[in-house]
Formats: sequence, structure tokens, C-alpha cells
Amino acid sequence: MRDDDDFDTGPDFDEEDDSVEAKVWQMLLLINPGDEETALQQFADYREAAAEAEDAEPVELVGRVIDWRSGFMVDEHDLRALVQALDELSARWNLSIDWNGDPDDDDDFFDDTDAGTLLGIAYDRLAEFGYTVWSWETADDACAGWITLTRDNEPMRELATALHINLRLGSDVG
Repeated sequence: MRDDDDFDTGPDFDEEDDSVEAKVWQMLLLINPGDEETALQQFADYREAAAEAEDAEPVELVGRVIDWRSGFMVDEHDLRALVQALDELSARWNLSIDWNGDPDDDDDFFDDTDAGTLLGIAYDRLAEFGYTVWSWETADDACAGWITLTRDNEPMRELATALHINLRLGSDVG
């Protein structure tokens, strides 16, 4: 049986801590609104990955530890995977995205669209519920990002800048 004193409530950073780890922790809290347990698990995974790959950029490691749980990284040409990832992420808050068509049943749905258009649709639909879709620039042809509460847009921008992440609103991709 666990004693309440033994429960880990997260990393112990003071307000003045300007370390990369402190910023990553804050970012994970924003990427996982209302779900500190998932943020804590991902932070532990981040620390482990950072110890193994000391020269990796923080965004690469964050992208790896949040992929398909709190974020997405798919080939920019794999539009089905992008829709699936965004649907799965929005389902965390019991939301569904109206794609202006049915990507599951309409064989022509993906014919005249691209990743930027789909991110824009997801951005618009989730903004109606107070969420923001973000995309960050990857080193390859991947489409990557996460979703946060809209009220956290400014802190997210500040953290991205501090961590040297080229982050854009989902509506600005493409």
C-alpha cells in the first residue's frame, strides 16, 4: 500500500529554474492539459531518452515520447495516418473533428487535399472547443505536432522559442 507521502507529484523545479528540463516539463504539462500523470510518465521517458542521446534536440526527444499518446509525427504524404492521429488525440477530450467528408468511407476524400489543409481543418474545428493544433518543423518530410488548450497559446509560444522549436499554428501550415 502506498503512503500519500510516497506519491510522486512531479519534478521539483522552482519558479526561477531556467533549465531545459524545467521547460520540457512545462511543455509536457501544456501538451497534456488536465493529465499530469501522463505528463509525468512522458517526462520520465524524456529524461531516459536525453541520458541516452545527449546531443539530441529537446523537440526530437519530446516528439518521440509523446508520439500517438499526446502528439503526432507522420509522413506528410500519409494523410490517412494524419487524420487518424488527430482523431485519436481529439478523442482524449471526447471531441471529434468534422473533416467536411468521411475519410474512412470516401475513397476520394484524400485526392484533392494535403497535410496543411487537414491541419487547418483540425485547427478550425478544435478551436471551437478551446483547443489549438500546433505543428513543429521536423528535419525530414514528417508532419508533427500536438494539441493544447487555446488559453495556453502564449506560454506554448514562449516555451517553443526558449527550446528553439519552430512551432506554428496548425492553421499556418502549408
